[in-house]
Amino acid sequence: MPVAQQALKDHPADTALINSFGNLFMQAGEPAQAAEYFAKAAQLEPQTIDFALNHAIALTAQGHNEDAIAVMVPLENQGRSSALFCSARGNAERGAGNLDAAAVWYDRAIALEPRRAKALHGRARIAIERGEADARQRFDAALAVNQGDPDLWLGRAQTLEVEGDIAGARQIAQSLVDQAPQWLEGSRYLAALRLAQGEADPTSHYGSAIAKLPQDPNIPYAWCGVLGSLDDNAKAADIAAEARKAHPDTQQFALLEALHSGAAGDDDRAEAIFKKLTIQNAERWLHEARHRIRLRDCTQAVSLLEQVLEADPDSISAWALLGVAWRLMDSPNADWLYRQGGCSALLPLPEADAVLPKVMPILHELHDGSPLPLGQSLRGGTQTRGILFNRLEPELRELQRSILDAVEQYRAGLPPADDRHPLLRHRDAPWRMEGSWSVRLAAGGDYHAAHIHPQGLVSSALYLELPPEDASDPKAGWLELGRPASDLRTGLEPLETIEPRIGHLALFPSILYHGTRPFSGAQRMTVAFDISLRKGTA
Repeated sequence: MPVAQQALKDHPADTALINSFGNLFMQAGEPAQAAEYFAKAAQLEPQTIDFALNHAIALTAQGHNEDAIAVMVPLENQGRSSALFCSARGNAERGAGNLDAAAVWYDRAIALEPRRAKALHGRARIAIERGEADARQRFDAALAVNQGDPDLWLGRAQTLEVEGDIAGARQIAQSLVDQAPQWLEGSRYLAALRLAQGEADPTSHYGSAIAKLPQDPNIPYAWCGVLGSLDDNAKAADIAAEARKAHPDTQQFALLEALHSGAAGDDDRAEAIFKKLTIQNAERWLHEARHRIRLRDCTQAVSLLEQVLEADPDSISAWALLGVAWRLMDSPNADWLYRQGGCSALLPLPEADAVLPKVMPILHELHDGSPLPLGQSLRGGTQTRGILFNRLEPELRELQRSILDAVEQYRAGLPPADDRHPLLRHRDAPWRMEGSWSVRLAAGGDYHAAHIHPQGLVSSALYLELPPEDASDPKAGWLELGRPASDLRTGLEPLETIEPRIGHLALFPSILYHGTRPFSGAQRMTVAFDISLRKGTA
């Protein structure tokens, strides 16, 4: 490398040499530095499409998909005859969430080069994400070119699951885990299938993976996360303790043991670990703040959370816990955070009478083939797979347009912008829909446990179907805003309860813990999503 660097100093305008440096950094897994070199080469020689395309590919590798698209747009006329350009554009569009555009570019790449592996893979993923009928055939076509890609086999398993062939999906998932125990995505998918089939211990295969690869710390780390999502925090704490012994130089497992033992109610065990823990970062401060709240040491919790927010002013998790601590302290800051009028609202969905009757049968059909999801707040019921509004059904897209109109009404009713407030500081910034799904709960105890959406700015619930009123509990099935997660053991009541109304959309800040009271009598169906900032906005 020193010789190459000297050559670059001697020839600073040699675009081929600059581009070669970019390739070296890409091969080394450093796309940010690669992008700098590719951008320089493209700036020096803008007529050479390869340099700009390399720049775009490096940006996509960093997750800067919108920036990559901006680089490629001026090159479309030249690039549409290149399978590489079309495939790279498809990757960027898919990463930006523009699935329709991604499908067009992938199809162009495949038409130009029918066996282009990345385009076939990306297009297959688009097919399953949009609910296309030929998704399995597309994965088969991609596998015919690249049999060794585990993500393609995972996708094929997912298409079988959607088609109702659970046994076939389970067979592929088990084979993936057996052959690649270190591949965590496959292990998580197998756990989800086992949970859906009602197995008492749906995560035991993680233990088998550890036995095969005891030197890999990522496997027990992932296992703890899945157990925590299933509320099995006591077992997660014990797994973390075993991992501490196996990986004594990895303090992360001590933090995990403290996190899960505290959530399981063993405060003394958690306290002993936190006293000796030397990790000092936002993750540690956040988890210890939860512990301090349980111990009612709210002053220390606030101090820790302020450190988190200094590092990340938009940490929804930190703001949610800070609000809980302020409430326990009777701080006026809690009123500033929560009680500004208009931040929570129940709005009628525009054109609900025209939109909802068309969408209801589609959602029920999706739920009939959907399992209880892994790692979500549901306690019973089903949740639709993937991102609901990525699907192709025009009725769903019409519903999305109505929802976005309601979101703009909500925004217009918010209090004035406030640079300190986690929501109001972004009142007038560009927003985007982040994720979307439908939940169907059945009577007899199904409910949403109190939770937050850490990736959101505004969270939601659109009510499509509700059970009849319950005389024994007038608030059965109501939305609770502000009742903290049960593991915090605060005893705090909700700040607000919202009575659901069919055809109405509840919108509220994502920093609010929220959940649904149990109900009886019939089923309840909602559509939900988060609103977040468009990437690249402040």
